[in-house]
Amino acid sequence: MGITRRAKDKAARADRSAGGAGQAAATKPKKATFDTTKKKEIGVSDLTLLRTVSNEAINENLKKRFEGAEIYTYIGHVLVSVNPFRDLGIYTEQVLNSYRGKNRLEVPPHVFAIAESAYYNMKAYKDNQCVIISGESGAGKTEAAKRIMQYIANVSGGETGEIQQIKDMVLATNPLLESFGNAKTLRNNNSSRFGKYLQIHFNAQGEPVGADITNYLLEKTRVVGQIANERNFHIFYQFTKGASQHYRETFGVQKPETYLYTSRSKCFNVDGIDDLAEFQDTLNAMKVIGLSQAEQDNIFRMLAAILWTGNLVFREDDSGYAAVSDQSVVDFLAYLLEVEPARLVHAITIRILTPRNGEVIESPANVAQATATRDALAKAIYNNLFDWIVERINQSLRARQATANTIGILDIYGFEIFEKNSFEQLCINYVNEKLQQIFIQLTLKAEQEEYAREQIKWTPISYFDNKIVCDLIESIRPPGIFSAMKDATKTAHADPAACDRTFMQSINGMSNPHLTPRQGSFIVKHYAGDVSYTVDGITDKNKDLLLKGLLNLFQGSQNKFIHTLFPNQVDQDNRKQPPSAGDRIRASANALVDTLMKCQPSYIRTIKPNENKSPTEYNVPNVLHQIKYLGLQENVRIRRAGFAYRQSFEKFVDRFFLLSPATSYAGEYTWQGSYEAAVKQILKDTSIPQEEWQLGVTKAFIKSPETLFALEHMRDRYWHNMATRIQRMWRAYLAYRAEAATRIQRFWRKKRTGAEYLELRDEGHRVLGGRKERRRMSILGSRRFLGDYLGINASSGPGAHVRNAIQLGSNERVVFSCRGEILEAKFGRSSKPSPRILIVTNSKYYIVAQTMGQNHQVQIVVERSFPLGAIKSIGTSTARDDWFSLGVGSQQEPDPLLNCVLKTEMFTQMKRVMPGGFNLKIADTIEYAKKPGKMQSVKVLKDSPTPQDFYKSGVVHTQPGESAISVSRPTPKGKPVPPRPITRGKLIKPGGPGGRPSRFPVNRTPQPRPSAGASGAASTTVSPRPVPQPQPAAAAAVASSVSIPTHTRQQSNSSSVRAPPPPPPPAVPTAKPKIMAKVLYDFVGTRENELSIKKGQVIEIERKENNGKLVIAWLDVIYHADHISHQGGG
Repeated sequence: MGITRRAKDKAARADRSAGGAGQAAATKPKKATFDTTKKKEIGVSDLTLLRTVSNEAINENLKKRFEGAEIYTYIGHVLVSVNPFRDLGIYTEQVLNSYRGKNRLEVPPHVFAIAESAYYNMKAYKDNQCVIISGESGAGKTEAAKRIMQYIANVSGGETGEIQQIKDMVLATNPLLESFGNAKTLRNNNSSRFGKYLQIHFNAQGEPVGADITNYLLEKTRVVGQIANERNFHIFYQFTKGASQHYRETFGVQKPETYLYTSRSKCFNVDGIDDLAEFQDTLNAMKVIGLSQAEQDNIFRMLAAILWTGNLVFREDDSGYAAVSDQSVVDFLAYLLEVEPARLVHAITIRILTPRNGEVIESPANVAQATATRDALAKAIYNNLFDWIVERINQSLRARQATANTIGILDIYGFEIFEKNSFEQLCINYVNEKLQQIFIQLTLKAEQEEYAREQIKWTPISYFDNKIVCDLIESIRPPGIFSAMKDATKTAHADPAACDRTFMQSINGMSNPHLTPRQGSFIVKHYAGDVSYTVDGITDKNKDLLLKGLLNLFQGSQNKFIHTLFPNQVDQDNRKQPPSAGDRIRASANALVDTLMKCQPSYIRTIKPNENKSPTEYNVPNVLHQIKYLGLQENVRIRRAGFAYRQSFEKFVDRFFLLSPATSYAGEYTWQGSYEAAVKQILKDTSIPQEEWQLGVTKAFIKSPETLFALEHMRDRYWHNMATRIQRMWRAYLAYRAEAATRIQRFWRKKRTGAEYLELRDEGHRVLGGRKERRRMSILGSRRFLGDYLGINASSGPGAHVRNAIQLGSNERVVFSCRGEILEAKFGRSSKPSPRILIVTNSKYYIVAQTMGQNHQVQIVVERSFPLGAIKSIGTSTARDDWFSLGVGSQQEPDPLLNCVLKTEMFTQMKRVMPGGFNLKIADTIEYAKKPGKMQSVKVLKDSPTPQDFYKSGVVHTQPGESAISVSRPTPKGKPVPPRPITRGKLIKPGGPGGRPSRFPVNRTPQPRPSAGASGAASTTVSPRPVPQPQPAAAAAVASSVSIPTHTRQQSNSSSVRAPPPPPPPAVPTAKPKIMAKVLYDFVGTRENELSIKKGQVIEIERKENNGKLVIAWLDVIYHADHISHQGGG
C-alpha cells in the first residue's frame, strides 16, 4: 500500500537498483564527496527509523521537525502531518511538479507524495483508492484534502474539454461547501462542521470524468446558537456583508449585527478571513458548478428567511402562552417563505399532539416551546438546503462517460471533547471510532491475520482493538447507546424529560468496561480519551423530528423551491416512528465503512500542536495525548516488523514477468510453469536477497519498500531498453533515408551546381565575339562568373560598409563589383594607375576611391558615377590586356581609362542591365577622351618582359595571349567523396540485444498472461530449461569479450571451460597506396625545376608542400609543378 511509481532520474535509479536489488558493483566506486546542496535532515523523516520506539521519542521527533518547519513525517506509507498555522510555501506549482512520478523515498514527506501514490496505484494496479484523513478539530484535515484535490487535478491530464470542466468543478466544491459547512470555533478559524467523502471517478486513461459527494453530520445546531468567540456558518457573514443591492431590497438583507442568529456570540470578524472576498469566491464557485441565477436566488432567499426566523421573538400573553412580539417580522418572514402570516404564527405557537388513542390535540406553546419550534424551523431549512446543494453539485459532477476506477477523499471533523458534550459530540466521536476501527483492521489486525493465514514468519504485536467501543454505541442486540435512546423515546415520547430519565435507566443497566454511568451523564472510554456526555435533552435531539405543524406550513407554501427542500407529504394519521438521527448516522457510518473497505487506503494522521493557533508553540502534553490515541506507536512497531508490500502470485507475475528472461521474451509471457514458480524465478533473476521476501500460500511478500522500488525501476528500464531498440531502428531508417537523399542531392549538384554562372561565362565568350585574345586563367574550366565579388549586396561585412558609405539606394542592386585601377593624370608627370573600386548596379556605374582623412581614418567616397544609359561605348584592345575605356562623352570631365582583371565578366554583366545601349568597341588601340572633346589613342604592344601588364607613356605593354577564338576548358572533375556507409556503426544490427540472438535458449511461444481471476495454483510442472550448446573457441572468445545484457549477476567461469588460445602475431602493416593523376593539358617547363608534361600522361603525387605545390615522382625524377592543382589532376 502507498507505493508510488518508479524514479525517472538515472542516477537515483541506478543507486536504488544497486541497493534494493543487491546487485554487485561492476566498477570501483567513485570517490566520495560532500554534497553541499543537500538539505540536512531534521530528526528522521520516517518514524520507523527511530532508534527507540516510544510515544515520547515520537513526540520529540515531531517537535524537532515542527520547529525546523518540517511538518510532514512518514510511518511507512502513513503520513503524519502537524498543522504549522502559517504558510510555508510548500504547495507551489514548482513543489507540486517535483513530486510527479516520484516514489516517496525520492522526495521529502509531503501530502503530494500521498496523492501521487494513490493516483499511481489506481493507474498501475487498477484498484480503487481512498485517502482517510483523521485527527482532531484544527489539525489540518480540510487543508490536506484540498491539497490532494489540487495535486490530482494537476497531474491527471485532460487539459481541454469535459475533463478540464470536471477538474474545475471538483476544485470549485471547496469554496462552495466551506462557506456553507465551515465556521469559526475556539479551536479553528475554518473548522469543518460537516463530514464529506468526495469520490472522483476516472476513465481508463486516468482522466477525471466525474465525481460525487456524500455529506455527514452537519452541525445544524450552530445555525441557531454559538458560544462566545465562535461564529455561525461563514455564508451568513459573507451574505450579510457582501449582498448586492438587489438582494438587500428584495430579501431585506442587513448587517450581521441586526440578526439574533449572527450576533449572539458577539464575533463578527475573524483574523485571516475576508468575508467579502470569500463571498465572491462562493459566487464564482456557484457559476463553475453550473448553478443558474434562479437557483442562486432561491438559495439566498432561504438564507434570508433563516436569518429573519431568528428575529422572531416571543412574549407571554395574559394566559401564559407565547405571543409574537413584532408582527412586522412575521409578515416579512411569511413573504420570504410565501405563506400566510397567520399560518406561520399558528405553526410555531400551536403544538399538534397525537396520543396513542388516535386523538389529535392542538396545544398552545409557551415561550420556551415556541422558541424551540422557531429554531427547529431554521435548522430544518438550513439542513435541507445544505443537502440540496450537495445533491445539485453531484448532478453537475455526474460522469459523462464510462468510469474505470475511483479515488475517494474523506474529510470529516475529528474527535471532540468539550466541557459539555451532547448528542452531536457522541455522533462525531462514534464516526471517528469507526474510522479508527478501519485503520486497525487494515493496518494492524488484518496485517497480522494475513501473515498467519499466509503462513509467514512473523512476531505478533499487541494492540488495542476498539471494536468493543463501536459495539457499545451502535449495537442493536444487546442494545447499545443509540438503541437505548430510541427505546426511551418509544416509552415516553411526549415528554422529553421522561425520555431522558428512561434512557439513563438503560445506561445504568448496561455492563461494559468502557461505559461508566454518572448522575445525569455517562462516560465513554473512547480510543482518544474519556468523554462525559450530558443526558439532558439528548433523546429529543435523537428524535430530530419536525412538528407536523411546520410540515403542514411547508406544504402550504407557494414557493416551489420549499417544496423541493421538503418533498414528502405529511400523513396526519401515520403514528409509526420514523428513523431517528442515531439510526441515520449508524447507517451512514456503516455505508461509509463498506465503501472504504473496498478501496486501497492511504492514511494522513493530522496533529494539532497547540490550542492557540500559534506558528511557534508546540504543546508537548497535548501532542503526546494525540500520539497515544492515534496509535502511532503501535503503527511504528508493526511497520518495523512487517512487510511493506504483498500481492497475489498472479498479479505479481503479471506486473514483473518482464524482468526475467526465463518468463518473457520481447514483451511476451513465455513461462509454462505455475505462478508461484514464476515468482521465484523472477526474484532469483533480479537478484533480490532471500531475506527481503517470503512466499505465502497465495501471495508474495516484499519486506522493504526499497526492494519494491528496485523492481519497479528494473521494469521501467526494460521498457526503456525496448524503446531504445525501436528508436535505434527508427534512427537507422532516418539515416538511410537522409543518406539516400544526400547522394541524390550530391549527384544533382554535380550536374547543376553553378549552371547560371557557367551560362554567364559562356555569354562572355559571345560578348567578345572572338576579337580579343584571352588569358589562360580566363578560360579555365573552373572559372565562374559570380558578379558581386566585394559583397556590396550583403547586409553585413566590408561590402555593406562600402554600400553605406556611398549611399546606394535600396532599389539599386549591384550586379558586379571588384577592385581595379584608373589611369590618373599627374600634372607635369606621366599618368599612373591608381587603385579604385568598380561597382556596376542595375542603373549606374560607380568609381569609388579610398582616401586617408585628416584623423588618419580611411574615407570611402564616390569619385565618379554616371547612369548606364550615359555610357555610349566601351573601348578595349584585341590583346589580352585588361585595360578599357568608358565613352561617356562628358563636356566637363574626361572619359575614364580603367584596368580590371575581370573585365570580360564586367562587360557581360553590363550588357545584361543595359540591353539597348551596350556598344563594345574592340580595336588595336583604345580610344578615350583624355580631356573633354579631345580624343587620344592608347597603343597596346605585346612586348612585356614579364607576365604582368603595365602602362607607360600612352602605351600598354603586355604579352601574347591565348587565341581569340578560345573557349573555356571542360569543367574539371571534383575530388571524389567516398559515400558514407548507410549501416555503419550501431545503426542496424541483426538479431537480438547487442546485435546477436539472446543467449537464453528459452521457449519463446507466447503464453496467456496471468490475470486477477486466474488460478494461482497451476498444476503444470516447470519444464527444464534447454542446455546451451558448446560453441567454437573463436566464438567463445568473442562472446566473452562482449557484454550481453542480462537481468542476472554475471556468473564466474568454471574451471572446466577451456582456456582461450594465445593471440595471433600482429599483421604486417600494408603499404601506403600510391596517389596517381592523369594530365589533362600540355605544359612546357620554363625553369630548371619544372617538368614538361603532355596530355594523357599518368603521374604519381608524392606529397603536397606547404606552399601549395605538389611534388610528383615520375621516371625516378622528382619535380615541382604548380599547375597540377589548377588542372584537377589529383
